[in-house]
Amino acid sequence: MLERLYKRLLALAASRHAPVWLAVVAFAESSFFPLPPDVLLVPMVLARPDRAWRLAGLCTLASVLGGMLGYLIGYALFDQLAAPLIRFYGYEPAFLAFKATYAQYGLWVILVKGLTPIPYKLVTIASGAAAFSFPVFMAASLLTRGARFFLVAFLLRRWGERVAGFVERRLTLVTSLVALGIIGGFVALKLL
Repeated sequence: MLERLYKRLLALAASRHAPVWLAVVAFAESSFFPLPPDVLLVPMVLARPDRAWRLAGLCTLASVLGGMLGYLIGYALFDQLAAPLIRFYGYEPAFLAFKATYAQYGLWVILVKGLTPIPYKLVTIASGAAAFSFPVFMAASLLTRGARFFLVAFLLRRWGERVAGFVERRLTLVTSLVALGIIGGFVALKLL
């Protein structure tokens, strides 16, 4: 089922309505959809490198707005909507561990998970379920989702097809290293 959906999304990347679909997928992925917007973003940036920044910005904005929906699901509708979604995707053990960690490391969790391709819907729903500070959640989401999508756009715009396979296979590694750099910067600022 996911393979068919993946192929359908790739076909949408070539349509004249591709930017709309990119926004829809980025929005939905932040709260309930199983595939990341990179499925559309990568081929769209490769096809039109001159639009890389615009596409990364659209993806960021839609993802952060979708994160608001995920937060709302966790905050106001956890028992009715979030719990069934978490069970459906088989994320129950991950969610319980995540929620326990959240009380202590909420901001750091958002910064790391928001940057990597690890399902961001877990972050958004857990943030709402934990009643994490909404302004901090939004600022961290904007920072990390923007960093992630603009990094992908930069790599593709700079090196094109040569880096596309690497981005698709190693995106978690690349964004995790960037996340560590961000965290290291915050730690250094705190210690200085």
